[in-house]
Amino acid sequence: MRGIRVGSAFTIPIRLNWTFLIVLPLFAAFIAWDIAQLVELLNQVFATTMNAEQLTNGWLPWVLGFASAVGLFIGVLLHELGHSVVAMRYGYEIDSITLWLLGGVANFAEFPEDWRHELLIASAGPVVSLGIGVVSYGAFVFLPASFEAARFVFSYLAVLNVVLAVFNLLPGFPMDGGRILRALLARSQPHAQATQQAAEVGKFFAFVLGIVGVFTNWFLILLAFFIYIAASGEAQQTSIKASFEGVTVDDVMTPKENLRTVSKDTSIAELLDRMFEDGHIGYPVVNGEELVGVITLDDAADIQTVEQDAYRVGDVMSTPVETVTPSVDAMEAFERIQEREVGRLPVVDSDEQLVGIISRTDLMRAFNVVQTGGRPPTIRRTDAELHR
Repeated sequence: MRGIRVGSAFTIPIRLNWTFLIVLPLFAAFIAWDIAQLVELLNQVFATTMNAEQLTNGWLPWVLGFASAVGLFIGVLLHELGHSVVAMRYGYEIDSITLWLLGGVANFAEFPEDWRHELLIASAGPVVSLGIGVVSYGAFVFLPASFEAARFVFSYLAVLNVVLAVFNLLPGFPMDGGRILRALLARSQPHAQATQQAAEVGKFFAFVLGIVGVFTNWFLILLAFFIYIAASGEAQQTSIKASFEGVTVDDVMTPKENLRTVSKDTSIAELLDRMFEDGHIGYPVVNGEELVGVITLDDAADIQTVEQDAYRVGDVMSTPVETVTPSVDAMEAFERIQEREVGRLPVVDSDEQLVGIISRTDLMRAFNVVQTGGRPPTIRRTDAELHR
């Protein structure tokens, strides 16, 4: 999730997604509009007598709304830092923490597969939120009655942080409660299977949450949609990772002898003719045996028709080229393709000589074969040797 970097904490970059810049003033406005009703509710919850009339004069509701909204998102940030600090304690890398429309996200470089680690990491966020709620309640109790505005903010944050903690403990994978559920399921079964089960529970929870949202609050519908998509995505990613265990790029790549390449002296006109005939929209560019670039339809698209005979592949090809070696794990190649938003990666040996190419198509074909019980020949031979 992209965002503007605004600082760091514990060496973790803190980012604001553009949606946060929309939701913060909206949230502040909703609080300002409902100050009277919120004061009445908080008086009932804490058996106190805050004066609603005193808090609704002039610009004060808007100041209180903004302060409460900022305080809530600070609580969300601390919640995510709770996850992150515990994860770093176990050696996991956190790419960043991003605040956005639906709260906060700690972006892990790799999710833990040890159920004990995941249980503690997932539990840390709600524990932090409960702690913030307790501290906010303490500030509310000990502040003098003359500090009505501050008492309102702290009482509101006390309730909201406790609600945040409890809500996150619901089994809506990949929310905290869903991750705790997966950790408990993974005690007695493979991580991938536990993920699939937790994801199914999460998707059912998202469906129920969406139905509730139809009759109560549109925000719940949006949250339900996010939970459903995130649960499906992580379950698929985990399934792919489990399927590719022990599989390397060499097992699934298209080898050089079956590979179509072009030279950097090929004209753009000839290249487009080849793309039409071969049904490919990208080629490695070679100089003899050496890989020198990659050319795609997008690279050639800017050349005017009348100039296509004059321009050469070498004039518009992409360099430098992101490559992998045959020994790299297939899952790592899949992740690189996703991160860089490309369709394929050239495969080179230790001498930088082109030996093949691995594409999304190669990876998904291999995944489909493995899902039906098949394995690459090298893996089958290894399995057979182990059972001799």
